[in-house]
Amino acid sequence: MSYKFEPVGVVQSCFKEKFGIPRQPGLIAEARASIKILPPYDRDEAFVGLDEFSHIWVLFIFHQCLRDTWKPTVRPPRLGGNKRVGVFASRSTHRPNSVGMSVVKLDNICRDHNGLVLSISGVDLMEGTPVIDIKPYLPYADNITGATGGYAPAAPECQQHVTFTEQAQQQ
Repeated sequence: MSYKFEPVGVVQSCFKEKFGIPRQPGLIAEARASIKILPPYDRDEAFVGLDEFSHIWVLFIFHQCLRDTWKPTVRPPRLGGNKRVGVFASRSTHRPNSVGMSVVKLDNICRDHNGLVLSISGVDLMEGTPVIDIKPYLPYADNITGATGGYAPAAPECQQHVTFTEQAQQQ
């Protein structure tokens, strides 16, 4: 059995290449992007009610990591790249079907000269990423009390402080 997914949108991101992208969504709340919705999915009625949700799930293709073969184990950065775990016990980009998912903050939905656009933040998405679906985040169902995180029980500690020059802030 074969499946074919047609992108419903394309990400326009502050991350232009795959190096430097946060490893999970929400780690950098200020990281902004937009999803340009493609025809024929760019119909206003397809998004009625979505603006009532603070967050959305974005399902996408890891388009810069497509491969003809896959491996059953990967080395997650969270484990220092020194220990292998099963690919299905990771969020690795190197997957049998190259499908990813991110929960991001929905900042705005608007129609402008580019068409229908969703503004989002807290992203870990690269420029040009094909979006195959968008779903609302449901706090009562998506936030599981008592869930455990295996080898990643908590968010990594932020050890860097970033400051911007006055010129960079003006830009």
